[in-house]
Amino acid sequence: MTAALEQLCREARALLLDFDGPVCSIFAGYPAPVVARELVQMLVARGAGFADDLKGESDPLEVLRRSGTEADGSVTRAIEDALVEAEVRAAGSAEPTPHGREVIVAASQVGLPIAVVSNNSPQAVNAYLRAHRLGQHVRLVVGRAYAEPSRMKPNPAPIVQAADVLGVEPALCVLLGDSLSDIEGAKASGTRVIGFANRPAKRQAFEQAGADVVVTSMREVAQALIRLDGTTGDQPT
Repeated sequence: MTAALEQLCREARALLLDFDGPVCSIFAGYPAPVVARELVQMLVARGAGFADDLKGESDPLEVLRRSGTEADGSVTRAIEDALVEAEVRAAGSAEPTPHGREVIVAASQVGLPIAVVSNNSPQAVNAYLRAHRLGQHVRLVVGRAYAEPSRMKPNPAPIVQAADVLGVEPALCVLLGDSLSDIEGAKASGTRVIGFANRPAKRQAFEQAGADVVVTSMREVAQALIRLDGTTGDQPT
């Protein structure tokens, strides 16, 4: 697996990173189920008939998805605005993923252009990158398209957009993500993909979904990138 990971890193011409998972746990201090509940309460207040189906939902992105398919544009925009505000607030107490920073720094130091491709809002991603002094290493942020939840991964559109802006063919990019939507979006876009199985149950699911490589720690990716260069600072310990 180490050889396959190193080969993948060696062949890559750009690194695309999912945000929530590989970079940080955005809702560590402001839990996702709390945000989801607040969004559902908004839907109830607006008389959205499908809100009852979401009362046990713990994923705020799923609340937004359902709003996009079952509500009119004004409701979707209201949910989007509230979610952006919640995500920016959450970014202030987000918990960095162990060795996530080292991956970004190592990729930057070996000359790989880096894009964050996220279903979270670009405002939240940029707030986190600024707070953790990572913005200088990240060339591009492709966050959630405003009030268009159908464009979120697994839709390949944001992955293709990132590759296009970076000027790198999707087949020469590597996406590093921790969800099936990342794996599926990468496969649909023709991008190679590293599955970050930060929970044991994810490994088999990622392998079955066609991930090129599966890792259980960001340290593995950082080390593979460091070995490409041999001079990187910020090495994992």
